[in-house]
Amino acid sequence: MNNLKKIGLSALAGSLVSVSAHAADFSVSGSASITMDRPSKEMVTGNDFSMGDSLNFNASGETDGGLGVAVFYEIDNGALDDYDMTLSGDWGSLKFNGSGASSALSAIDDVTPNAYEEAWDIVDYDGTLTVGAPTVISGGGGANMFIYTSPDFGGAVLTAAYQNDGGAAAVEDSYHDFAIAFSPEQFEGLTLGYGAGTVQTGINLERDASTMYVKYAVGGFTLGYQESESDHDTVSSSLDSSAYGITYAVNDDLSIGYSYHKTEFDSGATNSTDQESTGVSASYTMGGMTLAGAINDVDSMDGVATGDYEGYEFNLKFAF
Repeated sequence: MNNLKKIGLSALAGSLVSVSAHAADFSVSGSASITMDRPSKEMVTGNDFSMGDSLNFNASGETDGGLGVAVFYEIDNGALDDYDMTLSGDWGSLKFNGSGASSALSAIDDVTPNAYEEAWDIVDYDGTLTVGAPTVISGGGGANMFIYTSPDFGGAVLTAAYQNDGGAAAVEDSYHDFAIAFSPEQFEGLTLGYGAGTVQTGINLERDASTMYVKYAVGGFTLGYQESESDHDTVSSSLDSSAYGITYAVNDDLSIGYSYHKTEFDSGATNSTDQESTGVSASYTMGGMTLAGAINDVDSMDGVATGDYEGYEFNLKFAF
């Protein structure tokens, strides 16, 4: 066992013992999955199958003063992955992510409805181009991030994130963002959202990103539309994107969906052709088992007119 695993497991054991001493709640959950993934026969060769697994430990309690305390650890594919600590009260919650953080903006990079994966995923992986800017807005993430979530104010919830890199000279406030979600009580099923963030990528260099969206659920249908903008340090890395999606819950177990995503690259970019992605997806749940899949098509990937690809992915997952 390497030192990282030894340290991680020791910290996990210490935390769980400490929380249990204050008569808190403790739970263990996890999942295991098998995925058949073929981004594109023109792009990838090799084995289509892979396995994923996750083991989650949650411990929570409350101090004598009423302050809520929660600790979370995740072991992913046999290695310590995400971990965080959260303090909560009437004022909201403050989480410190030691690893595996997803900022306020990252959490809403694409919220359009789908039954399994986004339209740009599978073929385009995580939305990152081989050249230029990503095809979706990119918020902050990684390690050592503070994330604040407010109480619900009449249907409105604010989330804000801050991360100090501290590794580069003259770069102190390396990342900050916020997001607001509003679900008015007068319009059941409607959610409006907006988010914006700034990341400093060097001395006097920064990248700004923003997004807005609307989602509406009625009956078994959920519809959504989203527009995003990312202004990078260089003109050739800036982009605008728009997306929409619709899902239909056939019953409590089966859902189907269709989604569309378009990325418009800045006119100064070498990859100036618009990238368009479409996807159909479905998922079926039976108890703790979920079978899901998607077939996605991307035209002009990376902004290259000849970059047309189709990919598919199917996933069998067991949760406990």
